[in-house]
Amino acid sequence: MKLVIASRNPKSAKFPITLELNGTPGTIRTSDVNKAIQQKFPVYYPDRQRLTTEDKKPLHVEKSLQEQGIEENATIYFKDLGAQIGWRTVFLIEYFGPILIHPIVYYLPKLFYGSSFVHSRMQTATFYMVVAHFIKRELETLFVHRFSHGTMPFRNVFKNSAHYWLLSGINLAYWVYGPWFAQGRNAAVRSDVWLYGCVAVWAWAELSNLMTHITLRNLRPPGTRVRAIPYGYGFDLVSCPNYFFEFIGWSAVCFLTTSWSAFLFNIVATGQMYIWAVKKHKNYRKEFREYPRNRTAMFPFIA
Repeated sequence: MKLVIASRNPKSAKFPITLELNGTPGTIRTSDVNKAIQQKFPVYYPDRQRLTTEDKKPLHVEKSLQEQGIEENATIYFKDLGAQIGWRTVFLIEYFGPILIHPIVYYLPKLFYGSSFVHSRMQTATFYMVVAHFIKRELETLFVHRFSHGTMPFRNVFKNSAHYWLLSGINLAYWVYGPWFAQGRNAAVRSDVWLYGCVAVWAWAELSNLMTHITLRNLRPPGTRVRAIPYGYGFDLVSCPNYFFEFIGWSAVCFLTTSWSAFLFNIVATGQMYIWAVKKHKNYRKEFREYPRNRTAMFPFIA
């Protein structure tokens, strides 16, 4: 079978090219085309390639060309996605920032504030909550998550890491662990109900978030990109309960600290999660005709 591979970049000096593949449109998969392009140009490994039809519809890696309307001598369009890095590696880098930054700021106050002081109960509780949250995220990345996409553009590491290293790292740690919230300051006073109530809500949200991640993991057999409708705890109400529980957990941190830096991080993070949730919700409803119509994207009964 012959295929023409053209580039979306009109200035490309390497494309178009013609590939000769062993098989028919019914037996050749997109992944076979990926491998053939890599053999021609080793720098373009499969994760770096984006193959689409003329109308820019992406080709599914595991589907045959015939299933996607590609016949003999058809033209497939190629785009170089640039150098890639594994999603798992990206997550590990992102979450390591707060794990590193919070202990440094918490245990070395003189370095950041010019003097030593005794941390309040609120500061200590927040410290353990934040560090525990990101350690949980690291462990989930290693042992729970199964990714539908193996890689992402390397340049995105810096953008993604900035969100965690700056907003939930340096910004949150500096303003929460400062002397203005130290023991003996009025701003740090929290009743037992207030403090333990926030910790309890946070712990419930963290465990709930973990449960939803395990549910999503069990939907996808190892080594596959299978998609299915999730059911169970949290999913009866929303498409992305993991995001909703994440929002609840950080809201507990916000009300415990009353720091503008915590509210800023939560607002930014929730805004981004809501955008992802709406996109996933629409994809679920488009892909599965039997998808439950009573679910909202992220916030139960709201949106």
